Amino acid sequence: MTLKDKYINPLTDFGFKKLFGIEPNKELLIDFLNQLLPAVHQIKNLTYTKNEHLGGSEYERKAIFDLYCESQSGEKFIVEVQKAKQNFFKDRSVYYSTFPIQEQAKKGDWDFELSAVYTIGILDFVFDDHKDQSEILHTVKLKDQNGNLFYNKLTYIYLELPKFTKSDTELQTRFDKWMYVFRHLAKLQNRPDILQERVFEKLFEIAEIAKFTPKEKEQYEESLKYYRDLKNVVDSSKEEGIIEGIIEGKIEVAKEMKTDGISIEKISKYTGLSIEEIQDL
Repeated sequence: MTLKDKYINPLTDFGFKKLFGIEPNKELLIDFLNQLLPAVHQIKNLTYTKNEHLGGSEYERKAIFDLYCESQSGEKFIVEVQKAKQNFFKDRSVYYSTFPIQEQAKKGDWDFELSAVYTIGILDFVFDDHKDQSEILHTVKLKDQNGNLFYNKLTYIYLELPKFTKSDTELQTRFDKWMYVFRHLAKLQNRPDILQERVFEKLFEIAEIAKFTPKEKEQYEESLKYYRDLKNVVDSSKEEGIIEGIIEGKIEVAKEMKTDGISIEKISKYTGLSIEEIQDL
């Protein structure tokens, strides 16, 4: 595969971590997250923590996050890119959010006070069960039967990227600009005039494929291949309208990823197949 694009695709595993997952570039992640968070939880600084979390015993499943970080004031952030719809996606989000909650437990005398936990999903698909087809940003909290906020320290934020259709000349807010970057970065040849802030100047500089080392280019090619394979499976299945085609396509992708030595947990995340199904391939 020959790379013809000028900039990386931020929705690939490599691209997302290159832009947002390393210490020298954390100002990009901070700026992006602050467009989603309330004023009370605006981030001034953050620390990356381990993204692999084990269950309480050998019999419990583990979770591997794309990014996991903590703000200077103690809030926990799980940030995930979801490339294709999978079964029980919301269940998975809730399950993942339990890890940063449980890890706050303290031995001995503890009053159970928790820091806020945010699970943020950048979705390259659209929820079918959302009636409002124009809403891009979804903020979900625990509420009582009257719609009143019950608990303010557990928040799920989902971004439905396919719903964002603004052109560069229509961008108004910083949120708009970040959505545009996620949707169009890989297709651009130059930085649009509207994206002249310093944070976007840095992003475009980091994202330029010509500046990658040979090893980085190789890693990105592999990541891009998996992304395109998965998207092709989903798109073809949609066109044909055949559920069996989706399953068979996912199995073929999973087999190829397994052959290339990709971890079973990552294969499960990308394809939506269970750990057991992948082990049996």
